[in-house]
Amino acid sequence: MRVARVLAAVAAGALLAAVAGALAGQAATARPGVTPRWHPLPGLSWQLQFSGKLDLSVAADVFELDGLDTAAATVAALRAAGKRTACYIDAGSWERWRSDAERFPATVLGRPLDGWPGERWLDIRRLDVLLPLLRARIADCAAKGFDGIELDNVDGYQNRTGFSLRAADQLRFNRGLAAEAHRQGLAVGLKNDLGQVRQLVSAFDWAINEQCFAYDECATLLPFVAAGKPVVVIEYATATGIFCPAATELGFAAMRKRVALDAWRQACPRLR
Repeated sequence: MRVARVLAAVAAGALLAAVAGALAGQAATARPGVTPRWHPLPGLSWQLQFSGKLDLSVAADVFELDGLDTAAATVAALRAAGKRTACYIDAGSWERWRSDAERFPATVLGRPLDGWPGERWLDIRRLDVLLPLLRARIADCAAKGFDGIELDNVDGYQNRTGFSLRAADQLRFNRGLAAEAHRQGLAVGLKNDLGQVRQLVSAFDWAINEQCFAYDECATLLPFVAAGKPVVVIEYATATGIFCPAATELGFAAMRKRVALDAWRQACPRLR
């Protein structure tokens, strides 16, 4: 891991842009007659929990929860406590246990995801089939009162999916879903897809990444920093003492989590 190289890549002006408004993480865009959409800003602390008994006492500004498994009452309780909420949905792959799994035709189901039983890649070229299904999931998140949404597995073009996916296919898919989330009043986070960060930073409101410090890839996330948008990083194996100093300096909201993404976390200090 070459942390010094990552730090050197941050121009002073870009870092100041990310820090500006760090304490104003409730920013929103307002239009007459339309509920303002949340624009998360750097400086917020995040918690992601997708398994185990939900712990709402974690000291975090933003809670990201499974969109299909979380009840509206839970979202309302967090809102009443002054928290923001992000809704996780799987966008680029199919999960056999979901309530809408049978609505996905076999023609769009590809290879299994390595290490994730019951999941298969989707043919993202088939927006005619997938967009209505994913639009319904996004609408469910909005109806439950979530402020934002994270779209997972949106880097299929870099994986063995069983389909001949191109980078252009992925950009079209990702931009289309981001636009749909915005139409439904939700902020939207880009999950991984480091190879297309520069092309997608303008379409997304924050970036969320797994293990960029472990794989020495954090420099690719700097366009979000330069745009004054949050970067959330999750490390699974690297000790916080190794990555937190750099994460804090960069303005990343970084934490160590278990792969199961239960309530446990070790969060890095906030940017000072």
